Amino acid sequence: MTSNVLQNKTFDELAIGDAASVTRTVSEDDIKLFAAVSGDVNPAHLDAAYAATDMFGHVVIHGMWTGALISSILGTELPGPGTIYLDQNLHFRRPVAPGDTITGTVTVTEKRPDKKIVIFDTRCTNQAGVEVLTGTATVIAPSEKLRLPRMAVPEVALRPHSRYEQFIAEARALPTMVVGVVHPCNAEAIQAAIEARDEGLIEPVLIGPERKIRDAAEKAGVSLAGLRIEPAEHSHASAARGVELATSGRVTALMKGSLHTDELLGAVVGSGSGLRTERRISHVYALDVPTYPKSLLVTDAAINIAPTLAQKRDICQNAIDLLHRLGVAEPLVAVLAAVETVNADMPATLDAAALSVMARRGQITGAKVDGPLAFDNAVSFAAARIKEIVSPVAGQADILLVPNLEAGNLLAKQMIYLAGADAAGLVLGARVPIILTSRADSLRVRLASVALAKLSIAGGAAVAVPA
Repeated sequence: MTSNVLQNKTFDELAIGDAASVTRTVSEDDIKLFAAVSGDVNPAHLDAAYAATDMFGHVVIHGMWTGALISSILGTELPGPGTIYLDQNLHFRRPVAPGDTITGTVTVTEKRPDKKIVIFDTRCTNQAGVEVLTGTATVIAPSEKLRLPRMAVPEVALRPHSRYEQFIAEARALPTMVVGVVHPCNAEAIQAAIEARDEGLIEPVLIGPERKIRDAAEKAGVSLAGLRIEPAEHSHASAARGVELATSGRVTALMKGSLHTDELLGAVVGSGSGLRTERRISHVYALDVPTYPKSLLVTDAAINIAPTLAQKRDICQNAIDLLHRLGVAEPLVAVLAAVETVNADMPATLDAAALSVMARRGQITGAKVDGPLAFDNAVSFAAARIKEIVSPVAGQADILLVPNLEAGNLLAKQMIYLAGADAAGLVLGARVPIILTSRADSLRVRLASVALAKLSIAGGAAVAVPA
């Protein structure tokens, strides 16, 4: 049983032959956590199919995970707190697999009084007593006696992001989508386009000043060989040219480059634009929230500042239609407000109630819509049960329809930064989908945004054709 106290042995207390051990059973989570911390994603550790073909024939744990057991013993057991690690050599004798039980042991073999240096024999054995690691460690032993409370090991939960994988795989299986990348004049924008091409998702057409585009590609360290560049003088002209190409059908989607979002969307909805429909354009965040059992759309958190009831109807329908394309037959829409009851002093609750009625009367189709619902009631069965809310949507929403942009942006950003959510972004309501990515987005998120756009037009016209 582990003591609740860390107590060291000083240099003077240590004797040749003193030893300490620790035993751990290796789990798959250990491998994933070590990969996350170290960045070592060698497929020999993480990919069972690949590992089956290498010299060991199975997944092996990172060698330094085993070495870390030695560090743990030296720092917490012998000599313990106050120890300064100077040197370590390690010899990896046998592979360690998930499920192995590893015992690490350190033994004092030499003391050097002049600098209080202690040499330890270090070794790890598996459950069969076979050595998997040997070596020696050199430390400066503590000179001061310490007795400290043992800190609890941090509780870490692995929360894999996997819901985008299906979207991306399905999108790869479809014919390549020709995407107009509007004004890709920085390294990040060029990189995003090239990554999506290399993943087999799109054929990018780069729209903007050729010199700036080539300079950005050079800075990103990527080649533009084989890519078409549609010249445009500046960002406004790039947006206008992108709209022209989409209207004529020469590109089937648009992707924001390094221009402002307002600039691109202004061209999409501007007078004479062939991309306008009877629908209001709106933005959706498709969230992969580790603590939620399915994908979750938040809309609108980026375009419509204070939408009217009619505009909320379009925003709702745009999101519903997207989920239909993604295979959700009858999405569950929670119309959010601060409370779950109608209050004449809170316009968001009035709109929510009206939208619920509109869905029942066929003005919003293809989904179950209910509101007003507070956020907790929308995503938690327990919260809804406590408040005795009877609703086909409560606790299991697919879509969160927010009252205004501020609420939506705050909600989405909180889930991204506090709940570890990934957030792919897409603009709907035009005749072609518009991909919005951010420089802060991971590769997975950028690819998911592109994949959603591709799936939104698969098998027919764009998601948001006129109602």
